[in-house]
Order: sequence, then structure tokens, then C-alpha cells
Amino acid sequence: MALEKKLSLIDVFSIATGAMISSGIFILPGLAFARTGPGVFISYILAGFMALLGTFSVIELATAMPRAGGVYYFVTRAMGPLSGTVSGIFSWVAVSLKSAFAIFGISEVVHVLTGLSLVPVSMVMTAAFVGMNLYGVKETANLETILVFILLLIMTAYIIVGFGHMDVRRFENIAPHGFNSIVITAGFVFVSFGGLVSVASVSEEVNNPTRNIPLGLISALLVVTVIYGFLLMVTVGVLSPEKFGSSVTPIADSARIFSGKGGYTAITVAAALAFITTAISGIMSASRFPLALARDGLLPEFFSKVAGKDKTPFVSILATGIFIAVTLLLPLDVLVKAASTVILTANLFANAAVIILRESRIQNYRPTFKAPFYPWLQLASIILFGFFIIDMGISTIEISSGLLIFALVIYFLYGRKRESRDYAFLHIIARITNRKIKSRHLETELREIIHERDDVSHDEFDEIIKKCTIFDIESPMTRQDFFSMVSRDFADLTTISSEEISTLLEERESESSTAVTEFVAIPHIVLECEDEFLMMVARAKEGISFSEDASDIKAVFIIAGSKNTRLMHLRALAAISQTVSEKDFEEKWMSSTGINQLRDLILLSGRKRLGTHQ
Repeated sequence: MALEKKLSLIDVFSIATGAMISSGIFILPGLAFARTGPGVFISYILAGFMALLGTFSVIELATAMPRAGGVYYFVTRAMGPLSGTVSGIFSWVAVSLKSAFAIFGISEVVHVLTGLSLVPVSMVMTAAFVGMNLYGVKETANLETILVFILLLIMTAYIIVGFGHMDVRRFENIAPHGFNSIVITAGFVFVSFGGLVSVASVSEEVNNPTRNIPLGLISALLVVTVIYGFLLMVTVGVLSPEKFGSSVTPIADSARIFSGKGGYTAITVAAALAFITTAISGIMSASRFPLALARDGLLPEFFSKVAGKDKTPFVSILATGIFIAVTLLLPLDVLVKAASTVILTANLFANAAVIILRESRIQNYRPTFKAPFYPWLQLASIILFGFFIIDMGISTIEISSGLLIFALVIYFLYGRKRESRDYAFLHIIARITNRKIKSRHLETELREIIHERDDVSHDEFDEIIKKCTIFDIESPMTRQDFFSMVSRDFADLTTISSEEISTLLEERESESSTAVTEFVAIPHIVLECEDEFLMMVARAKEGISFSEDASDIKAVFIIAGSKNTRLMHLRALAAISQTVSEKDFEEKWMSSTGINQLRDLILLSGRKRLGTHQ
């Protein structure tokens, strides 16, 4: 069952921003400073740049396939169910760990203020955030928006006030451990930008995804990267190196120095808000991965159950909450490394999926945003993310290996028996080996996604094209031989003989040529019968000779209708005219790999459809 499209541009921005700003900036900088020194702000800016590289590919995929599950969904359609299961488990764990990291942060704040034990507080907080997500996606997004803008306001005030209290001498030895440490630490703090994966997983619930996903994600990333950079510059300039390197709450400690108790309280409130926004958006996003896996038969069906007016995936939300509660028992440094590792892996998968989907040349893969500098950006991102995963050490390899084994067990014990679909990589193999893909599931699925994404309702012409015969002719033909061939097929669908139909076609051609261009012809005739309207389409790779002036026709649309279907006749002519007038129609027509792609090319045209608001 499809999820409701209730998320606006501001919701996308808020979910992404809220998912990024949390422990990664309020707790992690102390650990990062100990590795880098005053240049820690550069590490965060580099991590933001890395996130941008991955985000371009995520946006491309999300605008092409706005579906619940995000990276999982993209990888499954690109590389198949085995890779998709691995990606889905990794992505679910990544976003869940990011949420756990945030819940740990707010529990630490509560512990400092009240002295209550961390574990019980963490469990109560997890239950509360799960409850919020069960209430409904739009209500949760509205709360997220309010909290995010309060948070951004406090952080901006911190930067403005703090700039006047900075000691520039603290930046003199900006890289005491070498510049290499600054670069490597960028991978360590990459978890701070993990929210971008989150938004892709809720893309099915985004209204106008072709606009709102790119704008929402890129603006959120730019705002957060700028905020992180200035925030840490102020903190480095205010807090002593000894205090910074040992502090669990360096931003709050810095605010106390230049703003007293009021500043400390404000930043503590900001930290609490940040942890809350990350936890809320993280649970929302993470829960969509089990939902998507279950939809595809790779997890038990009950994970896909939805309820309420917003069709909330309550089983997946509950399962995510339980998993987060368990991970809260992990040590903080393991939590950080695990989260960063799986987030890096998810970005790596996204870039690989873009390469495979583009190289498959599947006609119905039509993103409205294309990642720049293809394929060099994707290849560089894969190498970069792989380097940072390896550089994190043996513990990250162990974590990744454990998750990989877990995902493989799920697939081979459950998913493999229930899932069989074609995917983009098979299309690459088929093209290389000159074989044909028997299944059309992926192309059909992508076509329906495009119609849903672009809010296109099929009209009567679309329904005719879905059913009509399409010829794909390999050899050159004369007009007479072509009319004779199609007339036999028309005769099987009506009471009129093939000879009569062939004669009607020839008579119509003798009146005036039906070749509207040197590439397209639209023969159309009136049948002496009632309530008949038939169409056939043909691609002639070597051309059909209609006349001396139109000796190499490649696309033919034949219309045969009775007098009382005259209106449909005119509508079909208008629809064909708009379709063949589209930019690159001729190139796409000739490069289509078979009848199914030819049919989809017509069905996916951007023509104005009767009864729609296009």
C-alpha cells in the first residue's frame, strides 16, 4: 500500500537538518579535536564536502525512484535483491545507530541536569520517540520543523556572540598532528552528516519530489556545513586545547565562558533539541527500510503493515525502536564508528547504483536531477568512501563483516525463496552478451513510478497504446509491402478484410502523403463499420519507402476508425503529433531496444493528456 505524500519542501529541509545536527556537533567535537587539534573545523567542512559528493547521487536516485527504503530500493533495482538486502540492512542499521547516538546525547544532558542513570533514561526516550512516529508522519514533521528552526536560531546566536570572544592565537598551530589527521578525522565525523540518507528513505512521502528533494537536501547540507564550520571555529577560539580535547560537551562549555550560565543553558537546550530532532527523524527514516524490504518479499510481510489515516508503518517503527534500545548498550566510541561505517557504506552503494542504472541504458530510468561529472564523481566517491571505511581500523571491518553475514543469512534463508525480479545489472549483461531480458518488471515499475511522480493520469490514448500491436521491422520495406503486412493484422481485429484495409490505406496515400516528416508517417483511414477504433505502430530500422520525398520513414502510426469514433481519431492525431515533436524523439526511437521500450517511449511522453492538469 502506497504511503501518503504529505511532506513539503520545508519538511524535507527540516528532516535532513534535524537528522544531521545532533551528537555529531554537540558531543563528537571533543573526540575529534583530540585527533586533529584546532583544525577540527576543517575536518567537518571536508566531511560536508564528502557528504555533498554522495548526496548528488542520492538525489538523482531519489528523483528517479521516490520510494520508501531510499538507498535499499535504489540498490535492489540496480544490483538485484542480494545486494539490495545487504544495502537495506546496512542502511537500517546506519540510521538507527545515528538515532541511538542522538538518544545517548539527550540522555547525557538529562544525566548532567538530574543525575538520573543513562540507560533507563535512554530507554524511556526511545519509547517516547517511537510513540511520536506512531502518531503520524505529517504531525511528526511539523514538530521537527519547529524544533529545527529554534535550534538554528540558537546556534546562529552562539556564532555571532562568540566571534567577539575568540583568541586567534589558538589557531597558530592548526594541525599539531599533521594535516593527514585532519583528512582522516573527516571520515570519523562523517556520521554528523548521516541525515541525508534518512531523507531518501522517506522520499515516497514527499510531495513534488522532483523539486522538493533536491532543494531540501542540498540546502540542508549547505546550511549545516556552514553552521558546523563557524560553530567549531568559535569553539576553538574560545576553549583551551586541554579543555576542548577532554570535554564531552565542548560547545556548551565554550558558551559558559563567553555568555555565562545563560549561554550554557541556551546551548544545552539547543543540544537537547538537536538530539530530539535527530531521534525523531531517524526513527521515521530507519523504519522505512524494513517496510521496503518486506514489500519486496525480502522480509516477512508483517513488516509492511500500515495503519491509521497516515498509513503509518507501525510494525517497522516498533522493530526499529527495539533495535535502537539494544544498540544503546554499546560503548560510545563503538557506536560512533559503527554509525560512520555503515553510513559511508550506504553512500558507496548509492554511487555504485547510479553507475549501474545509467550504464544499463534502461529507458525508463529518468531522474529529474542528474549528478554532475558522471562517472568520475561516482568513481571518486566510491574510492574515497572505501578509503575512509578501511582507515577506521579493524573494528569497523569486524562490524561491517558482521552486518554482511547477518544480511546474507536473511537473504538466503528467507528472501531468495520469495524474490525474483530483473534489475539493471542484468540489462548490462544482456547488452554485452546480445541477449534479451525476458522480464519487463523493472521497466514497467519505473514507468508507473514516473507517472505517479509526475502526477500523470493515463488517458484513452495511453490505454490504446498499452494494447496495440507494435512492429519492429529489421529490413527495408516498400510502402505496399508494409500496408499488406499490417492489413492482415487489422483484419484479425475487425470484420473488414485485409484486402479492403490495404486498399483504403493506398487510396488515402494517393490523396496526399501521410508522411508528416522525413522520419514519421501517420496513415489514417475511416472504416465502414460501427464503434471500431484501432491503432498499430511500427519502427522500421532500415526505413520504409512511402514516396520519393519520404523514402526512409522510421516511425509509422496507423489509425483505423469508424465514422462514429471521429473524435478519438482527432485526439490520437494530436497525441501522436505532440509525442513525435518532443526533443530527441528520433534518437530515442532508434535507440530503443525492443517493442516494450518503444511502447514505453510513447507512454512516457510529456504530451498534454486529456483530463489532466499537465
